[in-house]
Amino acid sequence: MRKERNIINTNIRLNLCDEQDRQAWEYLQTMDRKKYKSYTKAVVVALNDYFSRIYRNKADPYLETREKEDAFLERVETAIRDGVKESVPMAMAKNLVEMLAPFVRESSCGNGLSDSILTTEKSDVEVSEESLDWEQEEDLDAALDFADSF
Repeated sequence: MRKERNIINTNIRLNLCDEQDRQAWEYLQTMDRKKYKSYTKAVVVALNDYFSRIYRNKADPYLETREKEDAFLERVETAIRDGVKESVPMAMAKNLVEMLAPFVRESSCGNGLSDSILTTEKSDVEVSEESLDWEQEEDLDAALDFADSF
């Protein structure tokens, strides 16, 4: 069974001295022949996409702005999510050390161990806090650099 056809033939003239016309011609020459079997198919897809976007923006003038805002928010959420994934393990480790410190002190004092072990543990905690502050400052700088890029 043959598909019904109602064909209209039209010509497109491209002036290769005009930048937009030349660029359109280059797109037609480099298009994916597996996806677009002919110039007609490529032109139909391009025209439909272009004019549907124009009409959507005409009906809703803030559509493009909202799309840009949504894309921006998605990037911010991704950056925050990645930052949290990196910083949470360090914060959990710090909290665990703080929670275990009293038990370590009790067990070391009960076993007759010297206070030098406790001093060493305390200095390790202070060092980890200093490195955590430095990492937080580095993360804050990265976040501000990210925000400044827009």
